[in-house]
Amino acid sequence: MKCAACDDKQCTSGKDCTGSREDFKEKYTAEDLRMMKVSDILVEKYYMKKTRIEEILYFAKKMNYQRLGLAFCSGLRDEAQVLDRILSKEFKVFSAICKVCGIDKTEFGAKSTGKQKKNISCNPLAQAEIINKKHTDMNISLGLCLGHDMLFAKYSEAPVTTLAVKDRVLANNPLGALYSGYYRKKKFDL
Repeated sequence: MKCAACDDKQCTSGKDCTGSREDFKEKYTAEDLRMMKVSDILVEKYYMKKTRIEEILYFAKKMNYQRLGLAFCSGLRDEAQVLDRILSKEFKVFSAICKVCGIDKTEFGAKSTGKQKKNISCNPLAQAEIINKKHTDMNISLGLCLGHDMLFAKYSEAPVTTLAVKDRVLANNPLGALYSGYYRKKKFDL
């Protein structure tokens, strides 16, 4: 499959290019089926009407979630604090900053950048374990570095949604590289 290269995307009109529609329909059961239904209703009712934060609130309420986890980057601590205040109005929120445990990067074999006295590494496994111990229903990833976000999602016991990803060049808006014709031409020759 190379869906991204497909010109007509007939699947959006109901075509089954895989021949496995029924097989996949049967896989959605229990919690997964509930998540699909709530997600589809969210799109149906609020397409282009709710921000991602509002969608998270809606989704969590409709899923009857009570406990939310927030794994965030230290560079987005202000945003995490505001998000925590918003979410805490309706949910119990537990959070873990990326630098939790204060492990120096050199202990993982990275070289010191020399820009800081200490080069503290992110610790996505600890973020996941700390939040897992709170038995959250859903976790939110906010600005975790590439790779660290994958490790957090891998070890999270609750489903993970991403509010924002790290992109230091484009102010945490990685799609800017795709939207800018100038940038695409300069960097990717497209």
